[in-house]
Amino acid sequence: MEGLRTSEANLVVYIHPSKANKVSQAILRELSSLLFKYNEMFDGVVLAYDVGVRNETARILPGVHPFYGVKLRAELLLFSPKPGMLVEGKVVRIGEDSINLVVLAFSSVSIVQEDIRKDFRYKIKHGEELLSSRSHKRHVIKVGSTVRFLVKSFDEEILHISGSLIPSHTGGVDWLDKNAEEGSQSERSIKRERETSKVKAGLDSGACSEDTTMNSERHRSKKSKKGD
Repeated sequence: MEGLRTSEANLVVYIHPSKANKVSQAILRELSSLLFKYNEMFDGVVLAYDVGVRNETARILPGVHPFYGVKLRAELLLFSPKPGMLVEGKVVRIGEDSINLVVLAFSSVSIVQEDIRKDFRYKIKHGEELLSSRSHKRHVIKVGSTVRFLVKSFDEEILHISGSLIPSHTGGVDWLDKNAEEGSQSERSIKRERETSKVKAGLDSGACSEDTTMNSERHRSKKSKKGD
């Protein structure tokens, strides 16, 4: 899925002297406060981190309440969806005018009717609301389905994505992946048929050439006999 990336960062965590005997816990507490929030410095939502202390020596900062800074080296997992990216989410609601999803269990997504291609039609089957493809009967989207959609915009404050199902390469992930696999198998089959045809054509050409050579030799042989 697009929108996920890792980033290495040099950080300084400021810890109160009262936490001096529990530095590790204090560091983790500070870093945990970054999780699932958009961070402008990293240009993304921090999902996870792996951290190591760069320097065992901490520098005490002067002030009324002196803190000391601990230098860290962290590898961060970030979620940073940009317009045009393909992102996957789980459907939580389907309505006649829109569908709603959730990405990575924290970011909400809405796709309104005008951003859903005409191939999909809204229907209720056995009391269940769903989107069904007109051209591919097995391509169905319902609550619980994982959907691949195109990002239109991302609200960094409320972590909300506006998406689109207009492109043909968007829709239910299960159907898209299966269709892509069948397409690849079909392409391989066509390629094998072409290669077989080329080999056969080459053999036929060789046989024709051999026949022509033999006929030519017979013709020359007959001429030499007449001359004798």
